[in-house]
Amino acid sequence: MSYGGFDGPPRPQVPRLPAASVRIPRDIPVTLPTVSQTIEQTRAADPFTGLGGAWNVIVKDDDHNTHQGVAVVLARFIPGVTVDAGLRIADTIHRTGSSIVWTGHKELAEHYWEQLRDAGLTMAPLEQA
Repeated sequence: MSYGGFDGPPRPQVPRLPAASVRIPRDIPVTLPTVSQTIEQTRAADPFTGLGGAWNVIVKDDDHNTHQGVAVVLARFIPGVTVDAGLRIADTIHRTGSSIVWTGHKELAEHYWEQLRDAGLTMAPLEQA
């Protein structure tokens, strides 16, 4: 059976009181929910403080990667490093035996370290800065 295009019988109208007319008697205890507030404080210290500190990603010299190869890998994976900058870093690695190629939060340091290792560079263990 159809009821004016709607399914089912019409619902009875329930009288509603205006919101202002609903009153809670004063002798009934009412418990209100507690409200908590989170206050962010500005940092006065280094942003790495309390977050495990900064970590160094270090590439070591080896006998199987060329300067050009190291430069290309660094430019590919380390933000802000161009091939030209990578060549300068590769030269430092060759002359001194190793070089810090990136410093920052541990999670990102681990990410870059793994990318460089997987690309064939010889890596030193992560080192806290």
